[in-house]
Amino acid sequence: MSWIAHEPLPLKERQALIDGWEQEWLAGGDVVMGIFSEGRVAGGCGLHRRIGPGGLEIGYWTHRAFLRRGIATSAARLLTDAAFVCSKITRVEIHQDQANLASGAVPRHLGFRLVREVSDEAEAPGETGISYEWRITREEWHRLRAQPPADA
Repeated sequence: MSWIAHEPLPLKERQALIDGWEQEWLAGGDVVMGIFSEGRVAGGCGLHRRIGPGGLEIGYWTHRAFLRRGIATSAARLLTDAAFVCSKITRVEIHQDQANLASGAVPRHLGFRLVREVSDEAEAPGETGISYEWRITREEWHRLRAQPPADA
């Protein structure tokens, strides 16, 4: 992710960033949250209003020390639930670079559908410049959540 090039931020800049996120949320914009485990930052996630009316995009990042523990999947599941609490939200999307296979496993595991492949600008080393866009509608999400788990 492109923002990682600026890490770690000095404390004053980190506080300003968090304050800005809080103001954006209070003004009806994006919500950005931290994910914590074992007293450490395990990652971050958010709901973003960048895909047009009726939609929210989920973003997530997991620190490498916490990979393969289901943290991103759990965060995305909770954020999808939260998004559909708002009656105006009809769809939720997750966008992932083609090279980030671990990130792509999250929407697949949650039942999102791959709806398009888009050429875009590679923003960070390791990105291909091809994004996959995954989507789930309110109806699809509620139908999936109403089904008993496969291992029940």
